[in-house]
Amino acid sequence: MAPEAVEFDGSPSSLKRVCVMDAGGSLGSSLVYHLLQRGYVVHAAIQSHEEMQSMERTIVDNTNLRVFHTDPLDYHSIVEALDGCYGLFYSFEPPFDHPSYDETMAEMEVRAAHNVLEACAQTETIDKVVFTSSATAVIWRDPSEATPSSSDFDERNWSDVNFCKKFKLWHGLSKTLAEKTAWALAMDRGVSMVSINAGLLLSPDLTITHPYLKGAAEMYKDGVFVTVDLKFLVDSYICVFEDSSAYGRYLCFNHVINSNEDAMKLAQILLPADVSSLPPSMMVGESKMVPQRISNKKLNKLMANFEGGAIQEAICS
Repeated sequence: MAPEAVEFDGSPSSLKRVCVMDAGGSLGSSLVYHLLQRGYVVHAAIQSHEEMQSMERTIVDNTNLRVFHTDPLDYHSIVEALDGCYGLFYSFEPPFDHPSYDETMAEMEVRAAHNVLEACAQTETIDKVVFTSSATAVIWRDPSEATPSSSDFDERNWSDVNFCKKFKLWHGLSKTLAEKTAWALAMDRGVSMVSINAGLLLSPDLTITHPYLKGAAEMYKDGVFVTVDLKFLVDSYICVFEDSSAYGRYLCFNHVINSNEDAMKLAQILLPADVSSLPPSMMVGESKMVPQRISNKKLNKLMANFEGGAIQEAICS
């Protein structure tokens, strides 16, 4: 029998039980830490036993933390991690033994999204889901189909699945299909959900092989190459979870790569010893600004009074 549902009042001071999945990555582990700091009881759902041991060593003597070994492709393990929780912060990272990020990843992400939302629907205490998607589920479409009135991008846009398949944009394909699956199930099962469509996360483990970076030169030229700092991303997740007015999708970024100087700074993060691997169109030529064609005004408005952290000056409108 499921625990009796408790109304979620949105205040950070009252004790709440939430699940973070996948808690082993940069985003997930940081979310766990900050949620514990805000007085939450956290179920940290982790895919590998090695990451479980690492988290248990890092966050010790905290009675508000429980660590679960959870496979997003295993429905029953998800249900166990969600037991008694009132919220879920969901993200998906490829299994460590997966050889590459290709078209099969889309099938895996869709299955995981389906399992997770179905499990949430069957967990009577779940009040809200924050689903991790990507800006790549927003920005990819055939340029020839764009019109002057639709030249810019925000949360209302969806990447074109056929365009992603044609140009092997597997990250965009996976995130688009997984997010659409999640939204369909959330609406069908009556699950309250918001999605964070994040830019490229500038985490310590970021490398040039990250699948988000496929098509980086095109993103740059189109003025839609966006990145996000870990602190701002974590604040955004907590804000959309705690704010009862949050709804729908939120593009989340606090910097746009739209100048040669920006591209060089990113190259130094990705390739400290050799910047020659970045597309020439991002590295050379006269120094000029590419017009920004993507907006995160919806998130900025929601976060204006969020007490978790001040919005940085670099946030773009």
